[in-house]
Amino acid sequence: MAKAVFAGNGGQASFDRVYGAERIADLKRLAAFGDGVVTEEDFFGHDLSETEYIFSTWGMFPFTEEMFVRLPRLRAVFYAAGATDKFAGPFLERGIKVVSAWRANAVPVAEFTVSQIVLALKGYFRCLRETTQPEAWRKPRFAPGVFGETVALIGSGSISALVKKLLGSYTLEVLTVDSLPERRTVSIEEAFRRAFVVSNHLFNGENNQKCLKKEHFLSMRPGAVFINTGRGQQLDEPGFIEAMKARPDLTALLDVTWPEPPEKDSPLYTLPNVFLTPHIAGSIGGEVRRMADFVIGDFKRLLAGEPLENEVTEEMLSFCPAAVRKK
Repeated sequence: MAKAVFAGNGGQASFDRVYGAERIADLKRLAAFGDGVVTEEDFFGHDLSETEYIFSTWGMFPFTEEMFVRLPRLRAVFYAAGATDKFAGPFLERGIKVVSAWRANAVPVAEFTVSQIVLALKGYFRCLRETTQPEAWRKPRFAPGVFGETVALIGSGSISALVKKLLGSYTLEVLTVDSLPERRTVSIEEAFRRAFVVSNHLFNGENNQKCLKKEHFLSMRPGAVFINTGRGQQLDEPGFIEAMKARPDLTALLDVTWPEPPEKDSPLYTLPNVFLTPHIAGSIGGEVRRMADFVIGDFKRLLAGEPLENEVTEEMLSFCPAAVRKK
């Protein structure tokens, strides 16, 4: 029988939340698991010499060379969460497979984003902050509506693709800033200029940090809206704040920041045209069980000798649209 462990700094409570008793029992019918959860702190107190598979979720820690020495038989890591850029590289370099529930986590993020896009096109967020007295009812609505409008998606990964698919039921022009020339419809500069709503879905990587800059926001259409469910590091925050002060007609919906939460004195808390949510777009509540289902499904495929559906590749870790690479 295959040998496996649960590992992560979230402890047993994290696994109970994401996997649940039923799914944990299912895994234990497929593999022999060590006792408890292996954490970064107590890693060297466990005998992992026979371990072939690691199951984790949020709280997965990066491995050191000394840790890999203790895992000579490790074949794959199954990560029931989304982004793996903080830990996956050293595993892939050693030929150890990494499976992530990134496609599962894409579903709630895409649903969240589409709801914000539709409300933004109706001017909901600007009306929300400006409808403070009777006279506001007679003001223009500062929004074009949904029919025939233009939306831009920055990035072309699984979330962006699903957002575009869900927007297919609306009469919209959807622009995509893509890393591959044959799929690219617009540059990042044109996307910001043309679209009434710009939504960021870039993969998090060193090459695209602080790539969304002041000039991009200053070029946006009157009353336009920016949505960020990607990563806060991708925003050049000082320049972004300057742009939002200079353009009070714009609206920004930030589900991610850097750091998280923003510092206590950050202008993001007080700018009237910036709406903050505490990183809720991804899987929450019962949605987290979908992530467990995705990695358990791939574990069963691996045991059966079938192709994996959610394997992480080195190309995925290095993804960055050429138009926004650091110079």
